[in-house]
Amino acid sequence: MTPLDIAQPLLLAGNGLDAAQLAQTFATLGAHQVDDADLYFQHTRSESWSLEEGQVKSGSFSIDQGVGIRAVSGEKTAFAYSDDITAAAIMEAARSVRSIAAAGQSTQIYCPTETQGRALYAATDPIASLAEADKIALLHRLETYTRALDPRISQVMAGLAGEYEVILVARQDGTHAADVRPLVRLSLQVIVEADGRREQGSAGGGGRFDYREFSDERLRDYAQKAVQQALTNLDADPAPAGAMTVVLGPGWPGILLHEAIGHGLEGDFTRKGTSAFAGRLGERVAAPGVTVVDDGTLEQRRGSLNIDDEGTPTQCTTLIEDGILTGYLHDRMNARLMGMTPTGNGRRESFAHLPMPRMTNTYMRAGAHDPGEIIASVKRGLYASNFGGGQVDITSGKFVFSTAEAWLIEDGKLTRPIKGATLIGNGPEVLTRVSMIGNDLALDPGVGTCGKEGQSVPVGVGQPTLRIDGITVGGTQ
Repeated sequence: MTPLDIAQPLLLAGNGLDAAQLAQTFATLGAHQVDDADLYFQHTRSESWSLEEGQVKSGSFSIDQGVGIRAVSGEKTAFAYSDDITAAAIMEAARSVRSIAAAGQSTQIYCPTETQGRALYAATDPIASLAEADKIALLHRLETYTRALDPRISQVMAGLAGEYEVILVARQDGTHAADVRPLVRLSLQVIVEADGRREQGSAGGGGRFDYREFSDERLRDYAQKAVQQALTNLDADPAPAGAMTVVLGPGWPGILLHEAIGHGLEGDFTRKGTSAFAGRLGERVAAPGVTVVDDGTLEQRRGSLNIDDEGTPTQCTTLIEDGILTGYLHDRMNARLMGMTPTGNGRRESFAHLPMPRMTNTYMRAGAHDPGEIIASVKRGLYASNFGGGQVDITSGKFVFSTAEAWLIEDGKLTRPIKGATLIGNGPEVLTRVSMIGNDLALDPGVGTCGKEGQSVPVGVGQPTLRIDGITVGGTQ
């Protein structure tokens, strides 16, 4: 059964809608000339469970559905939404939207055509994949595996979340495209105590699959990583400060690329000239060997989509190739205004939000160096294997990131764990200082969420081990 086979009965026929009523809606939207118009139907079921000190502390379940109606003329957008998916409610919203357009009749005739997207994940309902008792038992097993690792563990908190989302996009040009999107996440936080000190560690993962993927092997891996991070920080010394060589570990440290570079390559920022990368296509923006892509086509990954939220199939877009800026990320509107092609990056948090250019899975491709060789090349520096929070200024590219797990490099070896380190720099500039790229590309475990203009969407990041020369490290020494 295709996503359209699931979405149309649920979102259209199930609410008494048919092609004729959609055509009438688009006729209302097109009573004045518009460049684009679409209806975005969405049905979402979600749940979450949390366990703390061996007890279920909270549990929630929600069902949400609605439709967003949008018309675009030039740079202007009119938008309305309703959680009532009926012909009357949609028509009322359409009448409020059509006021955007300038005078002049639209000659486009709505004629539905079905578009099939990719098949990157099963159209499954993760919430139904386990009974409630089994979901709670899963969290209990995770806690048991975690506590067995070290007597200094004082607190264990675990969370399980799942979502089943069905979307259907109907566009003015007649396109009908649908997607059925499962999404799960398991998170673990550990607190350890010794000699009056308390530190924490975290781990977890997820993706577009169901709860049965969380095998005991995965649970033990999450437990080991969270406890190791907490114990490392328990023994850590204060971080040094100053400019130094920094080696970033593979996987999750790619969040620095996402924040400091990826946002600056989104089409709305580049079109408006507010990005440090605006107007620089074809220019060298990074060191030779640096290739960065945004790939929405990876199977079962958290940031992947069969289609974006405008009905455009996702793709792998090369943003920087061998150090040269080659592309931006586009939704339909910004692509049209810039004379470019949509890249399948039009994303929205829900039917109540407008789409905008957003990343999917953004990562740097692997290089030729062995990770051990990279660390051995550093006389004195910092190895950051995990990150906490960060901030970036899109216009200037300046960023600040805090490390969650880091080590001092001395004479080519990891010597002492350190804590309290922050990396301070400029996104475009830091790309030019990449001097060695590892052969160990890894993606994050499936936990990323990106915020932009008040909207949150799931994303993925990744990179190989990287040596970057001359980053400012803020520390406590």
